[in-house]
Amino acid sequence: MSRSLRRGGSAALVLALAAISLSACADGPSPDTAKVKPDTPATSIGNDLKLNNIVVVTGAMQASGQPGPANVTVNISNTGSAPETLQSLTVANGTATFADAKGATIPGIVIPAGGAVLVGGDGQPTAQLSSVTLNVGGFAPADFAFDKAGKVDVQAQVNSAAGAYASFGPASPSASASASAGASAAASGSPSTGAASPSGSASASAGASASASATTAASPGASASTH
Repeated sequence: MSRSLRRGGSAALVLALAAISLSACADGPSPDTAKVKPDTPATSIGNDLKLNNIVVVTGAMQASGQPGPANVTVNISNTGSAPETLQSLTVANGTATFADAKGATIPGIVIPAGGAVLVGGDGQPTAQLSSVTLNVGGFAPADFAFDKAGKVDVQAQVNSAAGAYASFGPASPSASASASAGASAAASGSPSTGAASPSGSASASAGASASASATTAASPGASASTH
């Protein structure tokens, strides 16, 4: 085969490969690359329940790896025709306590049919962990148990109560501690003030007694001079 024919065949092969590549690009990205993954953990259970943005929020001053309180925030949507109830939630072997929007303890969190609940959001129920050891910036195992749908396990993200999660963290104990200390100081100050009062009364009483003694002593002398 002549050199010109070999060169012509190579050029034709290069052009063919280029055409295939361009055709593949024109078809768009593959289904795998087209999938959009959320920034935070999400899962679903059954056909109706979806859990999005599952995050465990520790106190702003809590050190990573140290036990302390934490709150769970998650957006639970229910596309079914019947309400569903979140009956229990555990994170890293810690069991959450549920409370309504006013802070009263409740047995479970109800997700209405065709609705959604942002656990931990403003005016929404909360899921609180009294003490749990977590690595901030990492993940922790979380188990959700629902009345009808059953259980689902997921790795929840762990964030500190800062930035977008500042309002989702557990209540700081410093304010209540300060109030308690103030109340204790006020209580201890009251008796001491009351104790000063009897002391003053005692002084007045002693003064009155001394005055009476002086008067009594002077009386016989006056009587004697009269005689």
